[in-house]
Amino acid sequence: MSRVGVVPIEIPKGVTVTVEPAPKGHAVNVKGPRGELRRELDRGIAAVVDGARLKIQREGDTAAMKALHGLWRSLCQGMVQGVSQGFEKRLEVVGVSYQVSIEKGAVRLQVGFSHPVLVPIPAGLKVECPGPTQVLIQGCDKQLVGEFAARLRRVRPPEPYKGKGVRFFGEQISLKPGKSFVSGGG
Repeated sequence: MSRVGVVPIEIPKGVTVTVEPAPKGHAVNVKGPRGELRRELDRGIAAVVDGARLKIQREGDTAAMKALHGLWRSLCQGMVQGVSQGFEKRLEVVGVSYQVSIEKGAVRLQVGFSHPVLVPIPAGLKVECPGPTQVLIQGCDKQLVGEFAARLRRVRPPEPYKGKGVRFFGEQISLKPGKSFVSGGG
């Protein structure tokens, strides 16, 4: 039995969860104060709203079905949490004259290239720059928030010698010693 999948999801006040039959299985719709999310469930997985709880059920007891049971329970939990509380990621840009700003629906990164890099902001996300070296990404879809943060980090990942680049807020970078330190003396 899946340990994660059998735990019911508590639906907070102000959040509406509906399960609708779709052509190829079930779809879960979650509506709340921060937005609305919809996902199609896999075959063999069903969702049932029981009062103020959402239960995820599976057809069989195969290992793959048990894994999907826990996966879909976690995904539905993330949907409920996203529309009620939301998700956020913070990034910081480290480096001399490295800057970030919002410009015409895109994030503008100046991170040591000969040109600024513009990354378009996807629909459903709220992106702010509280400072010239900080980015705050907020949204109700956990996957979209994390994917956009990773896309920004991929523009210039932290390099291992000085730590310059785009990193998650609070991320620890283990720095390597340079050549002059390694060679020592003779």
